[in-house]
Amino acid sequence: MVVGVCHLDLVLPEGSSLKAKRSVIKSLITRVRAKFNVSIAEVGGHDLWQRARVGICLVGSDKPFINSSMDKVLDYIERLGLLEVVGSETEFLHFNYDEV
Repeated sequence: MVVGVCHLDLVLPEGSSLKAKRSVIKSLITRVRAKFNVSIAEVGGHDLWQRARVGICLVGSDKPFINSSMDKVLDYIERLGLLEVVGSETEFLHFNYDEV
C-alpha cells in the first residue's frame, strides 16, 4: 500500500477578506473532491487573506499510479484559475502488509 500526501502553498491575488478567501478555498475543495477520489482540506494559513495551504491525500497500490493521479489533481487546480500555486511538495509512504 502506498499513501501519497501533497502540500500546496496557494496565493489568492485578489483576496480582500477572510470571507472571500474561504469562499474560494471551499469552491476549490468541492470541485477537487467531485472530480477526483482524494481527500483534501485546508491545513494552514487560516488567518491570512491571500495565502492558504492545502493538503491532499490519496491511497493506492503503487507509487506510479499515486504520482500520476497527484499530477492530474495539481494540473486541474492550476487550470481552474481560482488561485496561484506557488509551492508544492509530495511525499510517499510505503506500507508492506502480508496477505491474509
